[in-house]
Amino acid sequence: MRRPAFCSPRLRRAAAGASLLALLLLPCEFVGRAAPAGAAPLLEATVLRGTIPRGGTLGSALQGALDGAQLHEIVAAARPLHDLARVATGQPWGLALRPDGLLAFTYGIDTLRTLRVERAATGWQARIVTRDVTARAATFAGTIESSLFAAVTASGARDQLALDLAEIFAWDVDFNTELQRGDSFRLVVDELAVGDRFVRYGPIRAAEFRRGERVLRAVRFEADGRAGYYAPDGTPLRKAFLRSPLRFTRISSGFSTRRLHPVLGIRRPHLGIDYAAPTGTPVQAAADGTVLSAGWEGGFGKTVRLRHANGFETLYGHLSRIDVRRGARVTQGDRIGAVGSTGLSTGPHLDYRMKRGGAWVNPLAVQLPPAEPIAAALRPVFLRQAALALAALPPPAIS
Repeated sequence: MRRPAFCSPRLRRAAAGASLLALLLLPCEFVGRAAPAGAAPLLEATVLRGTIPRGGTLGSALQGALDGAQLHEIVAAARPLHDLARVATGQPWGLALRPDGLLAFTYGIDTLRTLRVERAATGWQARIVTRDVTARAATFAGTIESSLFAAVTASGARDQLALDLAEIFAWDVDFNTELQRGDSFRLVVDELAVGDRFVRYGPIRAAEFRRGERVLRAVRFEADGRAGYYAPDGTPLRKAFLRSPLRFTRISSGFSTRRLHPVLGIRRPHLGIDYAAPTGTPVQAAADGTVLSAGWEGGFGKTVRLRHANGFETLYGHLSRIDVRRGARVTQGDRIGAVGSTGLSTGPHLDYRMKRGGAWVNPLAVQLPPAEPIAAALRPVFLRQAALALAALPPPAIS
């Protein structure tokens, strides 16, 4: 069959534009079939495909292919389902164009969902097409030799599981400072796939982390639309405070009443913990709370102070940027800023401090309040699910 040519000069100009990954010319329907006798000839459609460029918008990606009015119509039709003002670098898009106008637009929201906007008799119609996903349980086990990331990848898993595992035990283990050679983990997790292609991991079902004689176990449990991780007896792993407001870094200076200040050259109290990390490393709120202040604060440089329940306050100093405003509510784990070296600082790090009842305390030594346990009415259901999940854990890794 003869390959159809472009339908109009405007489409020829659009196809000649840069950054198009593929260009397919297809009849809009009945491919390879002639129109019935006496019927109007079928209009051929030009299909353009590409991806969102780095730092680009939908408008810049489609420049030359659509005019402003058509772009506005697509965005307006899609808005109830997906905001096209927010598109991600590298995500695919597609256009089906005919001489009489735009026929359809597609945008890959993620690996599982595609937004499709189509022209219909009553106007534009938008829908999200979701691919069928299969889930299967996978198990991994490993022993720490150098880092948690290295142990996870050595077990055959992708490094995302290292982050997921660290988040589960973040209230009991400071993965910045407390890991030792010989520590081990094992877990069971859902692997999600489309056909034979791995897409991503689902939530970890159950996990175990061993540190010497100490054994921590976690089971995921969901009730009333909320999910969390609990010890086998139903005690929540989530505490009121994270052990560390940073992921995977190191302590460069501890809590001290007489530390030699690296800039001033005198001994004075250092009533916090310094975490060395590259500039721009995200800083998390250690607990739910309210922003007391967010701005420049003397030697601390760019600083955020949070007020929490039960008389606790936390301070985050020497930030390179601040992502919250005074008076805002934050949830544990929310990004409040990024590591920097502002104020009296010799290098990028976070100065993390904590007050209880108005007095500075050592964040690594203070006894922090627990979270609420599982409701008594749900305990029988949880205990049954926990037993099944823990039974699915793999044998320990051989070191």
